[in-house]
Amino acid sequence: MEPGGAGERRRRLQGLRREAAEYYRGQGVPQRLEEALNALFPRRPADLYGEMANYFTKLSKVPVICKVVGRKVLDGVGLPTLEVEIHCTVKNYEKRICSIIVPSHFQIPDNALPETNEDDEKERNSSVNTAVKWVNESLDTMLRDLKPTDQCEVDKMLGEYFIRKVEEEKEIKKQDKAEDAEVTLVSCTSSATTLPGKKKAEKPGKKVSVVERMIPPAEPDEPVLCGSLAIGGTSLAIAKAGATISHVPLYLHIALLKHEQESPKEMTLPIPMFNLLNCEKNTSAKLKLVKEIMLVPPVHLSLEQGTQRVLDIQKEMVRLMDPPSKASTSQAADSKKGKAHSAGKKAPPQALKRVSHLGCLIIGCDHLEQLLLIIQTACDKIGLQLGTDMYLAINCAAHELMDYVKGKYETLTGTFKSPDEMVDMYVELINKFPFIIALIDPLRKEDQQQWNKICCALGSKCYLIAEDAARCISRLKTDQMINIPTCSGLVLKYINQTKVSDLIELTGHLDDQRQITILGSPDGESSDDSLVDLAVGLGARFIKLGGLLRGERVTKYNRLRAIEEELAKNRTLRQASLEFTAFAEESEPEKQLSDILPLPKQGLLPLQLSARPGGSQPALLPENSTLTWVVNVNFCTDFLKKKKI
Repeated sequence: MEPGGAGERRRRLQGLRREAAEYYRGQGVPQRLEEALNALFPRRPADLYGEMANYFTKLSKVPVICKVVGRKVLDGVGLPTLEVEIHCTVKNYEKRICSIIVPSHFQIPDNALPETNEDDEKERNSSVNTAVKWVNESLDTMLRDLKPTDQCEVDKMLGEYFIRKVEEEKEIKKQDKAEDAEVTLVSCTSSATTLPGKKKAEKPGKKVSVVERMIPPAEPDEPVLCGSLAIGGTSLAIAKAGATISHVPLYLHIALLKHEQESPKEMTLPIPMFNLLNCEKNTSAKLKLVKEIMLVPPVHLSLEQGTQRVLDIQKEMVRLMDPPSKASTSQAADSKKGKAHSAGKKAPPQALKRVSHLGCLIIGCDHLEQLLLIIQTACDKIGLQLGTDMYLAINCAAHELMDYVKGKYETLTGTFKSPDEMVDMYVELINKFPFIIALIDPLRKEDQQQWNKICCALGSKCYLIAEDAARCISRLKTDQMINIPTCSGLVLKYINQTKVSDLIELTGHLDDQRQITILGSPDGESSDDSLVDLAVGLGARFIKLGGLLRGERVTKYNRLRAIEEELAKNRTLRQASLEFTAFAEESEPEKQLSDILPLPKQGLLPLQLSARPGGSQPALLPENSTLTWVVNVNFCTDFLKKKKI
């Protein structure tokens, strides 16, 4: 070996490093670098490869967004929706990072007319096509060179873009109205033919107006801007890309965003609400009090154990409602007797052998108690007890029951109840069937006074959830939940212009207000399972995914099981709890006391449902009492310390 050979090689190596560093800042590693290293070190040790790789990796650029692609795809029921794909520049090379499919806000109507379906199909196609155009043109250019990990900056730009689109839409509508007004003035020739028509319409209208004063009118639906799907889809896709770049699961990335990059020591899995039955709406009648019946497993069970119990109950329900030996005879009898058969007798409901788009059985019934009793019978036959081994949640969808001509809810065909009578009915229902732990939309969101009453009467026994009032998440954030009635929590759905930052902010607000979050899936779901990671990362108390009879729903339950196994393996899984909050009759003392003594986020009554013998509540308070605040700080402080809350 020549003297100074080692020093010469060292100098050449340093020169190559400098050259590579300069090239890395521009385009990439020189192609001759590997050849030079092989010539210098034909038998170099393995750790030198790692050292060189780490050295040059530090000199590479931070991954940035280089392309955003939008395309039109089909959801789980074959309807069009949006897919967003993110490409980033990683180590100076373009790379496809991830893609997500977001569901649309369009609901799948029951027994809709063909004309209505055609209009919805046109509107849906227009909305998806506009969203694809937004992503491929405006958003692709706007988001280039941004870091996918900078979610707040991305969502801010998406929000500003959406506001500009809203303003443009308003200007277009103003111009259209002005043109229509000019056309109307020119074409208006005879007023004698219109005036009599108005007088005739006013006669029946007077009766309606008198009745409508008795109830608050329905709030108009929040208009949905065509193409708004692009905002929510891009925001969620960026979040998934940020998780991929950071080499962490999406649920952990969401949790870090919510807790300002502080990693949570433990995470709680949301409790699943399994759809068991979807009650059919007949064309000649309204919804008949209940839209969905869901099964809620106890919190001490693993997801695998809870899913198996749900499957067992579902199989037994099919056997009870549709016996194979009597199926043909019952259909023949129904065709002969017609409507008179169900009018006088309370025959057990029959399964229709059809599966809802929500992934559960569709059933027709006349009385809610029939369904509850048959579910109870099915559980008894397989050795399960409702109230201990399984619980129920009911989606009442009361906004679909209101008859605005009479000013009352039509709970059954020809049976009408006022909002106050509805409260009494639910109190009687929960007292009779204490294994019901959640009522979703028991009243319209406009019946604020009745929501207060039902919360005071049943808040310590079950969750009273608002879903229809929480359709527009962006409006909830801007209006600071002014229009939300008193309730135990909200069902949130990731649709339209909803952004990840909006969900983080809103769920944080709900946590501060001691309200629970339920993340729900819309009607037209896809096989994308990002919703599950969102629910886990946001710390949702429940997740409402549908039933186990459709693939796009089962995919999400499988993802939930995978997260549960991962958290259990890392010893970061914290067991969920079912805790109700007793609502005070007077709101003012509660507000005054909370200013002095902040209340715990989980509520004052930690009621473990698995400890209810026979479905009764623990005796922390009398059975039908409500909690009244005593404005005594010392007494309350001692009480909280004794109870270790």
